[in-house]
Amino acid sequence: MPLLCLPYPQIVTGLFPRAISTSQKICRCIGVQMEGCANFNLPKNSVVAKYSSGWSKIQPLNLKQPLNKYSLPLRALLTSKTQDVSSKLIVGDEKIGVLLLNLGGPETLEDVQPFLFNLFADPASLLSDARYYNVGFYNLLVDIIRLPRPFRFLQKPLAQFISVLRAPKSKEGYASIGGGSPLRRITDAQAEELKKSLCEKNVPAEVYVGMRYWHPFTEEAIEQIKRDGITKLVVLPLYPQFSISTSGSSLRLLESIFREDEYLVNMQHTVIPSWYQREGYIKAMASLIEKELQKFDKPEKVVIFFSAHGVPLAYVEEAGDPYKAEMEECVDLIIEELEKRKINNAYTLAYQSRVGPVEWLKPYTDETIIDLGKKGVKNLLAVPISFVSEHIETLEEIDVEYKELALKSGIEKWGRVPALGCEPTFISDLADAVIESLPYVGAMAVSNLEARQSLVPLGSVEELLAVYDSQRRELPPPVTVWEWGWTKSAETWNGRAAMLAVLVLLVLEVTTGEGFLHQWGILPLFR
Repeated sequence: MPLLCLPYPQIVTGLFPRAISTSQKICRCIGVQMEGCANFNLPKNSVVAKYSSGWSKIQPLNLKQPLNKYSLPLRALLTSKTQDVSSKLIVGDEKIGVLLLNLGGPETLEDVQPFLFNLFADPASLLSDARYYNVGFYNLLVDIIRLPRPFRFLQKPLAQFISVLRAPKSKEGYASIGGGSPLRRITDAQAEELKKSLCEKNVPAEVYVGMRYWHPFTEEAIEQIKRDGITKLVVLPLYPQFSISTSGSSLRLLESIFREDEYLVNMQHTVIPSWYQREGYIKAMASLIEKELQKFDKPEKVVIFFSAHGVPLAYVEEAGDPYKAEMEECVDLIIEELEKRKINNAYTLAYQSRVGPVEWLKPYTDETIIDLGKKGVKNLLAVPISFVSEHIETLEEIDVEYKELALKSGIEKWGRVPALGCEPTFISDLADAVIESLPYVGAMAVSNLEARQSLVPLGSVEELLAVYDSQRRELPPPVTVWEWGWTKSAETWNGRAAMLAVLVLLVLEVTTGEGFLHQWGILPLFR
């Protein structure tokens, strides 16, 4: 069989002029106080860019003034061009696959309870993953439940109890957005468009979708990859910014799957852990923002409001999560692109979806919206910066809850930038990212890290986890210090005491086979 030779992709890195900073820099944001922004710390064995990227507190600025005269932070914008060069990427008999990772969501109202069960039954989700779904009461449990290993057998009974308890409220949220999450439909469409784009770039590849907590499960995708005889796999989490609680969580699952399967052990693979710096992604986001601004009567008066999903502050400060630093750099790059287009609107970044009595990344989206209203902002354009697909947190939390809050706070005109979905520039750039990663399939590209100025290196599942999760430890509890009075710590300990009582009742239910959970049909009889 003749070999098919394709151009070797060349990575071109363009560095913006910048000044090296120490632990703080000036941000060109509007006058919303940025509290709780701790310096970003990675584990000692990680390889990172040489410059800092923290945001400092700033004094309120005049919203009417252009914000393009402040010092720029350090950043690099990744550009990509596939060019004909002497080196060749030989495909031949190799079968290339791309695995898109996401968390999943219930497609119908009947799927909500089993979806929640899958979410709660995963011990790892009790530490992190559940935050990506607005399931209210359960998110409080994320930070107060720590089931010791001797009690892990109660994980599924507890998951069944909570999922049945929570399902009616969650169904209301999904009913308000059409009766289910559109995440799978959109992700499947993205996979199909990515496959077409790769084919147009002369790289035939199969593209698979693997979800954590609903169909198609990651395990199902892996089985299909094996049946198709894929020999080279590119793992692409659909999270622009890397977090140990999203991309990292999916990688931990893949690691466990890979270790148990001889075929997967021998299959070469690489991971693209984050891609927020890519030129195509940045331009696609800027184009969507530019288009939505034109819907306002006075586009130049609109405040651009970047809303990202939050994480507990301890994940960043204690576990070394690069999410906050990557998010801030991502916003800066989008603003730079907008300024090239003569768009100099005021903007700010806030974090949404916090739940429970623990401290999350600040400023909070809801508090920031109220503060903007008090400052006299009348036109606000929300940008869901950490989401590439529409789902419950864009369609319900942002479009309904935050819009209602904004109007009550004095904001007169509200707009929202849609998620990227299958935006052509975005899809084409993802295809370029896949092509550029192929030479590194089976090899760690640490030597390429400094040239790319990326906080997270390109590499394999095991190597990435060795860098960012070397001890495989549980994420730190956000509240560890006991405090008297009506405090966050007291609330947390009260919650832990309440959950201990629930666990005791569950133990009695499981061991005796009798109780109200059995009477209600929540638990089967164990005799």
